Amino acid sequence: MNYRKLGKTNFNISEISLGTWQVGGKWGSPFNDKSADELINTAIDNGVNFIDTADVYENGLSETAVGRVVRSRSERIYVATKCGRFINPHVSEGYQPKVLQKYIEDSLKRMNLETIDLIQLHCPPTEVFYRPEIFELFDRLKEQGKILNLGVSVEKVEEALKAIEYSNVTTIQIIFNLFRQRPSELFFKEAQKKDVGIIARVPLASGLLTGKFSPQTTFDAQDHRNFNREGAAFDKGETFSGINYELGLKAVEELKALFPDTPNLAPIALQWILSFNEVSCIIPGASSESHVLSNLSVYDMPKLTPEKIAAMNAIYDKYIKKEVHQLW
Repeated sequence: MNYRKLGKTNFNISEISLGTWQVGGKWGSPFNDKSADELINTAIDNGVNFIDTADVYENGLSETAVGRVVRSRSERIYVATKCGRFINPHVSEGYQPKVLQKYIEDSLKRMNLETIDLIQLHCPPTEVFYRPEIFELFDRLKEQGKILNLGVSVEKVEEALKAIEYSNVTTIQIIFNLFRQRPSELFFKEAQKKDVGIIARVPLASGLLTGKFSPQTTFDAQDHRNFNREGAAFDKGETFSGINYELGLKAVEELKALFPDTPNLAPIALQWILSFNEVSCIIPGASSESHVLSNLSVYDMPKLTPEKIAAMNAIYDKYIKKEVHQLW
C-alpha cells in the first residue's frame, strides 16, 4: 500500500481506501453484519487506513459496522462520515446548524466514537454553499472535540470551487474517473493551491469500468443502477457517472481492446486516477472481500505508460466527453 497526505488534515492515508456505500446502500443486496465486518477487516489487513461512510447508508447500519470494526483494531484508522442527506425534502432550507449537529451526534453514538476524524456535508443543495453559518457550525463542533476536520462531498465542480473558499474545508470528495474527467482541470489546481485533500469517489463508474458488464447484465430492482439511470431518486451522475449505459459499454469495449490480457479492468481504472498527484485517495466500494482484493490488485499491475494513458483519454474524448463533460 502507498500513502498520501490528505490535504491540510495532515492525515497520511492509504491511496486506495474504502467506500462503504455498498456495505449499506442501494446496491440490490440486504445488509449483512458478518460480511460487512469481513470486508472492512480485509481492507485494514491489507493496509487501508481510511474508511468513508455516511449516516444514510442503510439507515445507519454502515456507520455502526465501521465503528464496530475500527474499535476492534489496534491500528490508527481514519473514519470519515457524512451528514445532511436525511433532510427531507432535501432543500437548502432544511440545512440548519441544530439539525446538522444532531445528525453528527447521532453518528458518534452509532459508531461509539468520541470524535469523527472527517465529517463531510453530503452533497448539499447548491444554495447551501452560499450560507456561511452552515460552515461556521463546524468550527464550534471542532472546539467541542466532536470532529477533527470538515469536508464536503459535491456533485459539481462549481460547488467544489465554492466550498474551498471556506478556510475550514479541508477535503473535497468528488466523482472522478476515466469517464468523469472535468475535475482535473481548474478544480485540481485550485485545491492544490489551498492544500485541500481530494477524495475520488465513484472511481469505477458504478462498476462500468470493471469491464464485467454487458447489454445482457441485469440489476436488482433495489439497485440504483436499475432505478436511477435518469436521476429518479438522486443525481443521475451518481449512477454510471451519468453516462448512458449502452454508450458506456461501447467505450469499455475499446478499453478492453487496449488491455486484451486483462479480464478485470478495475485496477487499470484505479491506476489511471492515481496518475494524478493531486488526488489524496480513492474510495472504491466493495460488497465482498473479493471486491476489496480486486481494488487492491492495482499494485500487481505494471504501471500505465504515458502512451496507454493517452489512449485511454482518447476513448473518453471519442465517446464520453461531449455527453457529460460540462454537466457536472
